[in-house]
Amino acid sequence: MIHAEISIYPIGTDSTSISIYIARAIEAISDFKEIRYQLTPMGTVLESDKIEKIFEASKIIIDTVHRMGVKRVEVILKIDSRTDKDQTIESKVSAVTKYLESKGP
Repeated sequence: MIHAEISIYPIGTDSTSISIYIARAIEAISDFKEIRYQLTPMGTVLESDKIEKIFEASKIIIDTVHRMGVKRVEVILKIDSRTDKDQTIESKVSAVTKYLESKGP
C-alpha cells in the first residue's frame, strides 16, 4: 500500500486563507476509484495500491487550484511505499495510538 501526504500552498492570492482551494481540490479527487483520502489540519493523506494513482490525484489537485486562477502553487508531496505489510491509513494511526494508551514502549 502506498500512502502520501500532499500539502498545497497557493501563492499570490488576495487572502491568507487557503481553505476554499483545498476544498475544491479535494472535491476534484473525491470520486477517484482507487484513491482514499483523509484531510488533516496540515495536509491531505492519500492512499492507493498504485503509485500512478497517487501522482494522478496530485496532478488533479494542482490543476484544480490553477484553474481557480492561481498562477503559482507550491506543493509538498511525501510518499511512504511499503511492500512488506498491507497497511491502511487507520492501521498506521492505530499502531501509534496503542503505545500512547499503554504509556510504555
